[in-house]
Amino acid sequence: MKYISKIYIALVFLILYIPILVLMLFSFNKTSNTGAFDGFSLYWYRELFKSPETFTALKNTLILAVSASLISTVIGTTAAVGMVKMKSRFFRSLVNSITNVPMMNPEIVTGISMMLLFVAIGTIVNAADKLSFWTLLISHVTFCLPYVILSVMPRVKAMDKSIPEAAMDLGCTPLQSFFKVELPMIMPGIVTGMIMAFTLSLDDFVISYFTNGNDFQTLPLMIYSMTKKEVKPDIYALSTLMIIAITVLLILSNFSGSKGEMEKKRHERMLAKAAKKQNHQAFAESKGK
Repeated sequence: MKYISKIYIALVFLILYIPILVLMLFSFNKTSNTGAFDGFSLYWYRELFKSPETFTALKNTLILAVSASLISTVIGTTAAVGMVKMKSRFFRSLVNSITNVPMMNPEIVTGISMMLLFVAIGTIVNAADKLSFWTLLISHVTFCLPYVILSVMPRVKAMDKSIPEAAMDLGCTPLQSFFKVELPMIMPGIVTGMIMAFTLSLDDFVISYFTNGNDFQTLPLMIYSMTKKEVKPDIYALSTLMIIAITVLLILSNFSGSKGEMEKKRHERMLAKAAKKQNHQAFAESKGK
């Protein structure tokens, strides 16, 4: 039974990663033939850097992904902290359920419904372009938001509530307590949520297809338009570079998580020492009186 479970896990990893490894391998192929590897070459990487259309699409994709991840991280972190601090359990559950709707919905349903909403609003305000970069950004923030909240909320729940109270007892205002004490403690969850939002926005196709304007093309949309004719191997080279970049981001996310745990323990020790010192001073003053 022990060996069967190991074989099963190995098969799962093979099914997941063999297509990625094949893509990376053929990005170094001398020719465009995907039926056989004709020799190692960096030709398609050189061709990639000569393609202005590809780089424009990549630039648009990165601008969209960075903007969507930053906005959804700020809103999601605020929402997670606010939801945890809600006193009404029913209202908290209701808000949590509503927040998860974009994540549970099929992407095609979300894409079509948002397209109809943007077109209706554009018609009401008599906008020249009913779909544009801004409609695409709103759509990406909408479906990234639940993932950020799910990443941050467990950190907020696990945080010792006496630590912010101790900071306020030592003279911090509630706002100072949040930025100096709470925020560093939940930072690993925030970083994880931001990276997740970035990767989701980076490779989204379905929602982007329905909410995208004519003047802004992302990389997944450009690759889809190529499938009608032929996907050139320089796209394999670009995909390889993106895979490497995402792997680096995941490593940094794990490093940030371990560093955040150390930072959390350091803050707890500092506040415990400060609170202990304050108690000793109060005891000494009361004894002197």
